[in-house]
Amino acid sequence: MYTPPFFKQDRAASLKFAEERGFGTMCAFDGKKPVASPLPFYLTYAADGTPQAAFHVARHNPLLKLASGDASWLLAVNGPDAYVSPDWYVSPDQVPTWLYQSVHLSGPVRMLSDDELAVQIDTLSDKFENWLLPKTPWTSDKMTAGRLEAMKKAIVGLVMNVEEVEGSFKLNQHKSDADYTAIANALSAGDADARQISHLMRQARPQVFADDTNMLEGSAP
Repeated sequence: MYTPPFFKQDRAASLKFAEERGFGTMCAFDGKKPVASPLPFYLTYAADGTPQAAFHVARHNPLLKLASGDASWLLAVNGPDAYVSPDWYVSPDQVPTWLYQSVHLSGPVRMLSDDELAVQIDTLSDKFENWLLPKTPWTSDKMTAGRLEAMKKAIVGLVMNVEEVEGSFKLNQHKSDADYTAIANALSAGDADARQISHLMRQARPQVFADDTNMLEGSAP
């Protein structure tokens, strides 16, 4: 991933982002063309501390033919993104750009045993069911044994040993306070992704928005 120094994230922040997102595009190369599939995953860690991305795919997914454990795969995990118009800057002579969050994890992938797959299914569903609390979490024991076994036979569990972690959060960190606040304010009136980018910008440089907060507090009845 091309990452200018202003936007580069450290390993811990990149892994935290990937784990919180839990969804990305897994990519491999079959010798002639790239093969990719969007999928959910979770992170775990080996005994030596190596991060591992655990996931599964349908048995007929072409990625499976490439899971030899030799070649490196790429898991691209993206967050919100938003277009920025040059008209929104205070400074002149700006160009259009795009703000975003993205993390790339790469490393070899191996297949899981049936026992490992059973653990993975429960761990993965538990991760995302917890997003829905206070809903009572779904668990695999709610399924009949026959149906669960048929579902397991239709998928194959995989795990990536993450050897490289790259993170780029492009949030206009290199811009002046005036331009930074102008863009964050403009994005706050956009769609859901734009508003999320605006929120992230405000979190990253809260001091430049202090006047906005004071004005809101001063206008309160």
